[in-house]
Amino acid sequence: MNDEQLLRYSRQVLLPQIDFDGQQRLLDSHVAVIGLGGLGSPVALYLAAAGVGQLTLVDDDEVELSNLQRQIIHRESTIGDAKVTSAAASIAAINSEISVNTVTKRLEGAELEQLVSTVDVVVDCSDNLATRFLLNTVTQQLKKPLVSGAAIRMEGQVTVYDARQENSSCYRCLYQDQGELQQTCSEAGVLSPLLGVIGSIQAIETVKLIAQVGQSLAGRLLILDAATMAWRDIKLKPNPDCPVCQSNTTHALN
Repeated sequence: MNDEQLLRYSRQVLLPQIDFDGQQRLLDSHVAVIGLGGLGSPVALYLAAAGVGQLTLVDDDEVELSNLQRQIIHRESTIGDAKVTSAAASIAAINSEISVNTVTKRLEGAELEQLVSTVDVVVDCSDNLATRFLLNTVTQQLKKPLVSGAAIRMEGQVTVYDARQENSSCYRCLYQDQGELQQTCSEAGVLSPLLGVIGSIQAIETVKLIAQVGQSLAGRLLILDAATMAWRDIKLKPNPDCPVCQSNTTHALN
């Protein structure tokens, strides 16, 4: 790190758990953020501010007026722009040293596998089951940590699926194909700051994984009921019959 970087990240370097070495790991890291909506907004902003050296932003949507209630990385002036383009501009305004790659389509198959193979952590901020299941399969196959978050109405949840750990669970252990309500915020609504809370925790978990500090949420699911401001901490166990993480066969990437 040069003198300017030491000053920029000084409050983080002062933490004994992170120190110089941890900050350097962040600067040398590459993170994929899948979805630049309500969760991806705080995730991308905080990872950029914290000094994650390279971010790849993936989203195929454009900014709409209704997004601005919760997707804080976007602006009125970027309505109609690709979300990844809007997000990249906001990131550059915070930290121009960060390298940002933008992908304006949904990645599948070999393209998704190629991206995941090049990053240190994948952050799932998507809003549909198909993407969540696919990210889970690919990260399990390539043994890349997956930081997963979700929020709807006044409830949110966050966890880490880390295939590098023995006896770890995965998203498919927790949810079957039809095991999660396929509702979206546009159908059920969502409280704006809730997404900031869950997204911020996703950013924390990502920083911890990269800097190699603390204990990750792997094996635990945090659930927040914002209406009562009550947290639940649930232990996750691998499903011995899970077709993804408990199988030695290679799964097709569709």
